[in-house]
Amino acid sequence: MADRIFEESRLADVYDLFDSAERPDLAPYIEMTHEFGAQSVIDIGCGTGILACRLAALGKDVTGVDPAAASLDVARRKAFADRVRWIHGTTEILSGVQSDLITMTGNVAQVFVTDEEWIATLRKCRDVIQPGGRLVFEVRNPSKEAWKDWNREQTYQVVNVPDIGRIEKWVDLIDVQLPLVSFRQTFVFQKDGTVLTSDSTLRFRNKFEIIDSLRSANFHVDDIRDAVDRPGLEFVFIARR
Repeated sequence: MADRIFEESRLADVYDLFDSAERPDLAPYIEMTHEFGAQSVIDIGCGTGILACRLAALGKDVTGVDPAAASLDVARRKAFADRVRWIHGTTEILSGVQSDLITMTGNVAQVFVTDEEWIATLRKCRDVIQPGGRLVFEVRNPSKEAWKDWNREQTYQVVNVPDIGRIEKWVDLIDVQLPLVSFRQTFVFQKDGTVLTSDSTLRFRNKFEIIDSLRSANFHVDDIRDAVDRPGLEFVFIARR
């Protein structure tokens, strides 16, 4: 089941407004499609479809997969969305699809909180990646303890949206029981006073746990890079079938 922020239509509709329009975090993924000569790309946890649509605009054969129907509804309204194959569901329904590259951006790789579902996801990815193809994803470095900044004071944002009005958003840390961290996002729609919240839990695996899991799924770790938008705070894994 998707978190409410992705599944509740009112939240999905405004989700992109709280991120930088340029989304510098996505640029390395686009560059890697060129670096690795990938023509077909599967974006797992594609959300509102920003990366998928940008890749489609470049002529890539793109499949966007997400369990949240509301997010996919937003994705389908974007430019070049008609060139993307949208799949409502998880990696379990990717049978028969083949790809040169699979991406998991943002927090996607950390939403698989049990070892069983994480390994199952990696194995499914390997099944659908072409021989020599790659899986690319990012995870936060747990030693940097990013959750210490997840509070209202440091995460408070406000946007003003035509026809919707002023929207406030912030994050509150709920619980830290490593390797699991839970937090709540709160949205206040000032126009009608509606307050909506979405709770999430992420699994913080260290670099060596990730390497071991990839090897267990029969991937070869080609490289571990830095994230351009959070230098020193994340690992970007490049694994090859």
